[in-house]
Amino acid sequence: MNAPTEALPVVVIGAGPIGLAAAARLVERNIELLVLEAGPLAASAVREWSHVRLFSTWSEVVDPAAEKLLAPTGWVRPASSDYPSGGDWAELYLQPLADVLGDKVRYEATVTGVSRAGRDRTVDADREEQPFVVHFTGADGVEGRLYARAVIDASGTWSTPGPAGGSGLPALGEKAATDRISYRIPDLKDPAVRARYAGRRTAVIGAGASAFTALAQLADLAAADDGAGTHATWVLRRGISGSTFGGGAADRLPARGALGLAAKAAVDEGHADAVTGFRTDAFERDGDGRVIVVGDDDRRLDPVDEVIVLTGLRPDLSFLDELRLDLDERLRAPSALAPLIDPNQHSCGSVRPHGAGELSHPEKGVHLVGMKSYGRAPTFLAMTGYEQVRSVAAALAGDHDAAGRVELTLPETGVCGGAGLFDEPVSEGTVGGGCCAAPADLTLDPASPSGGC
Repeated sequence: MNAPTEALPVVVIGAGPIGLAAAARLVERNIELLVLEAGPLAASAVREWSHVRLFSTWSEVVDPAAEKLLAPTGWVRPASSDYPSGGDWAELYLQPLADVLGDKVRYEATVTGVSRAGRDRTVDADREEQPFVVHFTGADGVEGRLYARAVIDASGTWSTPGPAGGSGLPALGEKAATDRISYRIPDLKDPAVRARYAGRRTAVIGAGASAFTALAQLADLAAADDGAGTHATWVLRRGISGSTFGGGAADRLPARGALGLAAKAAVDEGHADAVTGFRTDAFERDGDGRVIVVGDDDRRLDPVDEVIVLTGLRPDLSFLDELRLDLDERLRAPSALAPLIDPNQHSCGSVRPHGAGELSHPEKGVHLVGMKSYGRAPTFLAMTGYEQVRSVAAALAGDHDAAGRVELTLPETGVCGGAGLFDEPVSEGTVGGGCCAAPADLTLDPASPSGGC
C-alpha cells in the first residue's frame, strides 16, 4: 500500500437511503468515494419491504444534495405529500441516484472486515497515519481488498432481526421451528405468502409499528373472501395501556396514528387476541407440527400454524471488530449519541439533530450513520440520517464549522415520546426505516400534518 492516505477514496458501506445520501454529500464536497453494496441493486434491504409504506412523505425522504445530483437528469421528485412504499422509494429515487453515481457504486460486494492497514486493534504505533483496509467478498465468492482514507458504515440493521426470546437470545426451539417462523412483515398480496396465512392461526410477537402492521394486514385477510378462519394471537411483554396503540388521531404522523388504530380494531373486532405479560421462552411442536409458544412463566399458548417475530433489529458489528469503537453498552450506538436516542425518553421527533461530533469514535475516520448508528434504538428518521451524513462529509472535507452546524429542524411528533410508551422499546422496536412502517393499502388523509418518520 504505497498511495498517500489522502489520495484514497472514502468507502461507504451500503447503497441504501443514507449510504447514497452520504455519497451525494461527498460528491458535493469533491471527495473521491466508493460505495460497496452487498445486493445486486441499490437499496436491496429496502426492496425486501417494498410492500410496506413509509410514515414519511416524499418531501421528507429525499436528501437535498441527492436531489441536486439528480436534477440534471430530468428527475422530478414525486408529489411531496404522497407516502411512498419501500418499493417506490427504491425504484423512483434510490436506484436513479445510484445510477447517477455510476461506477462509484460497486454491487454484490459484501464487506467482511475493516481495519487499519498493518495494524490490528491492539497496535498503537503510527495507527492514525495508516489507511483503512476493507475486505469484501464478491458475488462469485472471490475475496477482494481495497484501501480508504475514511469509512462511513451505512449498512443498516435489516440483516439482523431480533429473536423471539425474552432474554434477547433465541428461545429454545426457535431455530428448529424456522419453517414456521418469519421475521418480516408478510406481503399478503403475494399469492404464495397469502396462502401461508389464510385460514390459519398466527402468533405475532412484538409491540412496535411492525407488529401493528402485521396485525392490521392479518385482520384484513380475515375479513376477505379467502381468509375465513384467519386469526392472530398478539404476544406482548407488557400490558395494554392507553398508549399501547400510539396517538391515534392525535398523532402528528397520521400514517402511524392510523396504523395504531388499525391494530386496535383488529383486537376489538376479534381478529386478534392479545396475550400480555408474556415473555417467550421456548417453542414446542404438537402432534400436527403446529407451534406452541411457551412463556418463561410456563404458560403455553394454544397451538398456531405460523409465528411472526417482530422484536426489532440490531446492528451487525462483527466486521468492525478490529476497529476501536466507543459504543453504548445498552443500545450499541455511539456513546455520545446514545443519550439522545434512548427510546425510553425519546421519540422520532424529539431526538435532537446531530452529526459528526456525536458519531465520532476513538478510531478517527470511522463513522456509523443511519440506522446502524442507532444500534437497537427504533426511533430513526431518514431526515436525521441525511443530516448526519451532511455533517460527516463536511468534517471529512475539513469544514468543521459546517460539520458543527445544525441544518435540520425536526418536527415534534407529539405523542410518541416518553418512557413507557413502547413495550420493551429496545427489543421490540419497528423495522424497515424505524418509525416508517404502515400497511401498503392504508388509507391516509393527505391533508393531515405530517412529521418525518
